[in-house]
Amino acid sequence: MKKIRAAVVGYGNIGHYAVQALEAAPDFEIAGIVRRHGAENKPEELAKYEVVKDIRELQDVDVAILATPTRSVEKYAKEILALGIHTVDSFDIHTQIPALRRSLDESAKAGHAVSIISAGWDPGSDSIVRTLLQAIAPKGITYTNFGPGMSMGHTVAVKAVEGVKAALSMTIPTGTGIHRRMVYVEVKDGYEFDKVAAAIKADPYFVNDETHVVQVPSVDELLDMGHGVNLTRKGVSGKTQNQLFEFNMRINNPALTGQVLVCVARAAMRQQPGCYTMIEVPVVDLLPGEREDWIGHLV
Repeated sequence: MKKIRAAVVGYGNIGHYAVQALEAAPDFEIAGIVRRHGAENKPEELAKYEVVKDIRELQDVDVAILATPTRSVEKYAKEILALGIHTVDSFDIHTQIPALRRSLDESAKAGHAVSIISAGWDPGSDSIVRTLLQAIAPKGITYTNFGPGMSMGHTVAVKAVEGVKAALSMTIPTGTGIHRRMVYVEVKDGYEFDKVAAAIKADPYFVNDETHVVQVPSVDELLDMGHGVNLTRKGVSGKTQNQLFEFNMRINNPALTGQVLVCVARAAMRQQPGCYTMIEVPVVDLLPGEREDWIGHLV
């Protein structure tokens, strides 16, 4: 069996766990890691892999796993799709997903490649659960309650605010899909905390939620990458009322995101050129091996 050659672009928390998921996958091999500083200060765990500054330096890459900040996904994806390399990412600004899909669909088709976007656990695998529940109870209300736990996307967004030395954004569910954001920051010397806090609250990641910004001496003492979700739908099947569904999980946030990205990288090899979200991809394509085998095992 010819293995899928995957490159990991970015080596922060998600990139680290994406490499682990690739190492555990029977149908993948790692073509290399793309880091901003290339092989400079190369981590010991990457000793056996080629580490470069530009994906063009790698050979025979089938798919690129974009483990980059959300706001840089579109730029990297367009550059890589133009090379004819498939891309997958965990873009997580829900309101901007349709626009990103339209943009990358054009780029993917021009490069005769596939892009699967927003492939984390939410948006991503939770989106599939919501879609299934919408189908089997067409009328009703779904509540998605996140946490309590660290939000990687929100944390990265805070770190990009001028004056922030270190940051942690925690998501606290208050029920019925409403969340409180608890943001803990270390502030750089010479910056006023009140101005930094105001800039954080004005960011699109936070503007629609109750957000509290707290200055702390050490963010490291608070770090915990655990997270979770409680997804509930109460609705109507046919004409029957009071159908109730609940989905729960407690997870390590970047580890699950890395695993989902690898599953979706596999699925990207099986789609026609264009851009997709996870709800548009057959779930069986996330699994290694032959469809017939999984049908016999899972159906």
